[in-house]
Amino acid sequence: MLFFLVTVAVLATAGVAVAANGGLTPEFAHSPNAHRINDAYYLILGFTGAIFALVEVSLVVFIWKYRSRGRPRSAEGVQVHGNTRLELIWTVIPVVVLAAIGLFVFYELPGIADVPAASAGDRVNVTVEGHQFYWQFDYPNGSRSIGDLHVPVGKVVYLTIVSPDVNHSWWIPQLGGKTDAIPGRTNHTWCKADRAGTYVGQCAEFCGTFHEAMRARVIATSAPEYQAYVSSTAQKDLGRSEFHGVCATCHGMQGQGAYGPSVSTNPLLVQPSGLAPIVRNGFGKMPPVGEGWSDAQIKALVRYAKSKIFKGASASGG
Repeated sequence: MLFFLVTVAVLATAGVAVAANGGLTPEFAHSPNAHRINDAYYLILGFTGAIFALVEVSLVVFIWKYRSRGRPRSAEGVQVHGNTRLELIWTVIPVVVLAAIGLFVFYELPGIADVPAASAGDRVNVTVEGHQFYWQFDYPNGSRSIGDLHVPVGKVVYLTIVSPDVNHSWWIPQLGGKTDAIPGRTNHTWCKADRAGTYVGQCAEFCGTFHEAMRARVIATSAPEYQAYVSSTAQKDLGRSEFHGVCATCHGMQGQGAYGPSVSTNPLLVQPSGLAPIVRNGFGKMPPVGEGWSDAQIKALVRYAKSKIFKGASASGG
């Protein structure tokens, strides 16, 4: 029986165990603001862990020390009435703990919320737009990407967070805290990646049927690689990122159909004039996933679909 219970407990916690740091602590920080968030977390964890251990050890000691020892169940134990010194101690200690946590958090807060001073050459401004169910990124030179945000290592990246449809929440744990994307409101956050790499996150606010699929990656590279991406690669890769990051969520990676119908044999997929109103305005159960998309974006999607997705019209012409 004990073996069975242990096995069930191990299986139930396996998902947590394989998460970063066993799932019990934040992911390793790679931006100054994320470091400060982690510092606050560990301070609170230290206090709460110590309190938990003290309470549980005291509970076990009291249970053992004041057990009945053969007394009848109706017999009352020794009655203790008041202990001014003890009551002062357990009142003052929580006050001190809360004050220490509050002071530390307020000390760290400016380093989390305030954007570091940086020259124009050391700061990149990017607009992050949350849609059902993908993230869109607009760079200073007008380039646009979907799903993957490219940033230069060691430079402050100032993010303007918006949404045209429903509430979303931008969150890349290793690069900072959550920032809501709310229709009609503009929020801001920032990050400064300290090394090259790929940092993964996803929408942290339930936003509809495919909320769990609304993932994002921040790809930090050297400054020259970043410039090469926004100057050239982003435009070349736009059609692929549109289909994989937007269309494939419902229609499958090859347009074969999933939650939504198959589109791989639908001629509208390769007709800009027919595809544009559907993508921009929605159709049936399909939301307006491409609301605000430019003609260049529609053409990029059509080019990619022609070369990689469209299999030719079906016999029925649909």
